[in-house]
Amino acid sequence: MDERRQRFDVVVVGGGAAGVAAAVGAAQVGCRTLLVDENPYFGGAATHRSVLTFCGFFAQQDPILQVVGGVGAKVLEELDRLGVYFGPVRNPGTGNVIIPLDPEATKYALDRVVLQGGVSPRLHCKVIDAFVENGEVEAIECVDHHGRIVIEAEAFVDTSGEADLTTLAGGRVRFGDGEGNVQAGTMVMRIGGVPKDVELNRAVFTEAIFEAKQQGSSSLTKEKGILLRLPISGDILAMFADEPLNGLDSVSLTQAEITARHQAWSYLDVFRRRIPGFENAFLVQTGPSIGVRETRHVVGQHTLSGEDVINGVRHQDAVARGGWPAEFHKAGKPAEYYHIKDLSFYDIPLRTLSVLGFQNLWCAGRIISCDPIAFASARVMGTAFATGHAAGVAAAHYALMKTVKLEYVRKELQRQGALV
Repeated sequence: MDERRQRFDVVVVGGGAAGVAAAVGAAQVGCRTLLVDENPYFGGAATHRSVLTFCGFFAQQDPILQVVGGVGAKVLEELDRLGVYFGPVRNPGTGNVIIPLDPEATKYALDRVVLQGGVSPRLHCKVIDAFVENGEVEAIECVDHHGRIVIEAEAFVDTSGEADLTTLAGGRVRFGDGEGNVQAGTMVMRIGGVPKDVELNRAVFTEAIFEAKQQGSSSLTKEKGILLRLPISGDILAMFADEPLNGLDSVSLTQAEITARHQAWSYLDVFRRRIPGFENAFLVQTGPSIGVRETRHVVGQHTLSGEDVINGVRHQDAVARGGWPAEFHKAGKPAEYYHIKDLSFYDIPLRTLSVLGFQNLWCAGRIISCDPIAFASARVMGTAFATGHAAGVAAAHYALMKTVKLEYVRKELQRQGALV
């Protein structure tokens, strides 16, 4: 095979939670599957942006209800084998159920799941073009430091987070809410040097930040943010430094990341001076990149609605479940939640993952076809594992049969352990 021209059955673009699930799901059907990502490791927001919590594996019900299985569950099993599975953990304030992560173990676990799943991985590889004929993506063009690569396939899945493949292929997308508004980005801080017996009292942090702002600290965005102590290292994960930004634009991203790093140091200074136990605190890491929550949304054959999410609607063509409440982030303000009926879950139809106008292109993760309220729930990583898994199985079915039958997709997802 010419290294600069290759062919697979299924190609998945984007190696976050959705991409890993899509690629493994397709490979387990029996397809030769390639997973392409421009980064040096898989994991998306969890590893590239230090969002070290898997949200959406469990609904808010009591007792805790798991709503995502399949490939996502394989990742949890791999973390458990590595001795670093510490969830589920319920946040007593919001009622949300999360899974705290260790960053290096998460990278390694994803590597193992991808390789054990029979997927061909290709990191350090950026997609720059798509070739379309008669409503089908025939090939993509990628680039690495060696040059250009053309990769052909029978079916494709866009899990890029920014709908890059769909956009390159000429598919319809919507930016943010359609009026130019997107959820705020956040630069995640990892803070070390804090003794493990120091209590993380959110009210104390809020008061300290508020007082600092009253006394002239103008570089701090919000008083209320997320605080979480990580397993193993004991480092503190802090999410306070919000930025309004356009995550598609390099100028906007550059400004936001530079400003957010300045914020991180300003917050650290406040914590050192005002929070007992933080006197010797230091920044372990910011980022590595700012956490972009929202850019493009794919226009699919069906748009998942906020009413569906809030009312916990079930669909006959369901291929995934969402159990995270609709969570909105505006720069400088606390997160706002709309909860799912009965603190349960809603169904995500296969139509939501099928890109309008294409026969062989699916999408998954935070770019699926949904309105702003539905997006605020479906964007999280646990749900992305579920939508990715479904999109990968649908793409594999099309690659092998040139058609997609819902009954087959659902049965195959169930065979692979998904909850549908």
